[in-house]
Amino acid sequence: MSDDAIEIDRDGKVTLVRINRPKVHNALDADALEALDAAVREAAASGSVRAVVVTGAGSKAFSAGADLDQLKGLDAAEAQHVLRTGQRIFAGIEHSPVPIIAAVNGLALGGGFELVLAATFAILSTEASFGLPESGLGLIPGYGGTQRLSRITGPAVAAHLMLTGSRLSAQRAYELGLSPLPPVAPEELVPAAMRVADQIAARGPRAHAAILQALRAGAPQPHELALETALAAVATGSAEAREGIAAFKQRRTAVFPDLPGGW
Repeated sequence: MSDDAIEIDRDGKVTLVRINRPKVHNALDADALEALDAAVREAAASGSVRAVVVTGAGSKAFSAGADLDQLKGLDAAEAQHVLRTGQRIFAGIEHSPVPIIAAVNGLALGGGFELVLAATFAILSTEASFGLPESGLGLIPGYGGTQRLSRITGPAVAAHLMLTGSRLSAQRAYELGLSPLPPVAPEELVPAAMRVADQIAARGPRAHAAILQALRAGAPQPHELALETALAAVATGSAEAREGIAAFKQRRTAVFPDLPGGW
């Protein structure tokens, strides 16, 4: 099955989902998010799909994140609706009873990185790289990045990545625990991810659903996703975000004013 936003291929008990917007580095617009959500829900409801692999079309990007054309000009209330939709879809991926493997073939930035964080685990190409560059646009991560990243990397690394916009290489991401396996050559990525998915598919699906439920129940505390959504919505509707997005589109350095009256 395919549509404008994603392509879906079934291979036995494994479903391969490919984000199919290579001309915009597989940016996640509303159609892509809803199609991804539908694919994950369909896999979980099928009773016969035992693992899902998600990757990006082309060789450059897994996903460069949210589509800025759908964010620019939104006020806080409008932004909150968009962000809640993304949060709902990513939470569905995180809580899927079917394991979701992110096969990261290139850039995973912003919402693309947040998609990786919501997956059960990731397999990485040596060409993969990761970042949460939102603060450079006057934005903050809004699809769970402020909550999920620190649980993997620790708060210091998470803060550094979000405050500086720095990127992680595939090797560094592996060292920090973003993947259970070392990075593989680009041409080996999807075959490697499918081999792992086949290993999972050969084992007990009820046991896997129980394992995933137990792992989530054992997390130290619930995600503060509602707070992140509210803060991200305010940031998206701000003058700071308007300047940041405009500067990005115009390929210039953003000029952010000081805070009147201080913090």
